[in-house]
Amino acid sequence: MLGFLLSFIPRAVGQGIPLMYGAVGETITERSGNLNLGTAGIMYVGGISGVIGAFLYENSAGPENMNAFLAILIPMLCCIIGSLVMGLIYCFLTVSLRANQNVTGLAMTTFGVGFGNFFGGSLIKLAKADVPSIALSKTSEFFSAKLPFAKNLGGFGTLFLNYSFLAYLAVIIALLASYIFFHTRVGLHLRAVGENPAAADAAGLNVTRYKYAATCIGAMVSGLGGLYYVMVYASGVWSNDAFGDRGWLAIALVIFTIWRPVHAIWASILFGGLYILHMYIPSGTNLAIKELYQMAPYVVTIVVLILTSLRNQRDNQPPASLGLNYFREDR
Repeated sequence: MLGFLLSFIPRAVGQGIPLMYGAVGETITERSGNLNLGTAGIMYVGGISGVIGAFLYENSAGPENMNAFLAILIPMLCCIIGSLVMGLIYCFLTVSLRANQNVTGLAMTTFGVGFGNFFGGSLIKLAKADVPSIALSKTSEFFSAKLPFAKNLGGFGTLFLNYSFLAYLAVIIALLASYIFFHTRVGLHLRAVGENPAAADAAGLNVTRYKYAATCIGAMVSGLGGLYYVMVYASGVWSNDAFGDRGWLAIALVIFTIWRPVHAIWASILFGGLYILHMYIPSGTNLAIKELYQMAPYVVTIVVLILTSLRNQRDNQPPASLGLNYFREDR
């Protein structure tokens, strides 16, 4: 049993970290009243932006001359900038131009995936790869570096200390976001904007500024999930259409965690475990049984959505103005 846990939990955590980034980023966005269904596209853009930065630096410096600090800093900055641009586009369309939030989010997902596939395919051609993928092995080594003493601490080190810095950063961001939401004046103002922007505006809060700030910060956090997936989970290998449906699961996690970032820590690991559960349950040569096991995270998602719709407590409900554009003239 212990051997199973030592094998299963680290893989579940690795699978769940991109979901955690996406869920926390979308929670920050939704607390302002913006419903950004473009999380999947933002994660895609964040991932490919980091890959572009890593590819240019790795090829200019050479794998043997790479500086560890720059090898991490450049992809992260590229990822954050690419994700920020996506957040700004969404805000400009929905906050400034008051476009429909659902349609805008879906369009951004389509755009993000196309953007990633286009530039990913271009990099593959530049690298003259024999397979339809590009490998940034040296950069991945820097991102995947673990605490050197973790392996000397037995099971405790394997379960809690054997992860990359991006995994711990995701937990820190989740805890920090939760603290800001419920223990600071800024968090109170942000939640007020999400609940009733007209009342917040009447109280002197700049609704537009809060929506822009929350959405852009949320987009940057979500983009780091794409970077983690490529550099750590996929060991630096970029393949077009490799992200799957992680962005959509991250949005479902926002509902599952009742819009509380701290709950995203354990919920993302749970969903990450469900994602790989089929690999640990014996199914023999019956592929149909394995396909049923692979349905686990989606079945749980459907059950969660049903249970959420039955909740009656106000604290467990989404922000009252979620998905609704604010027209100051209607105040």
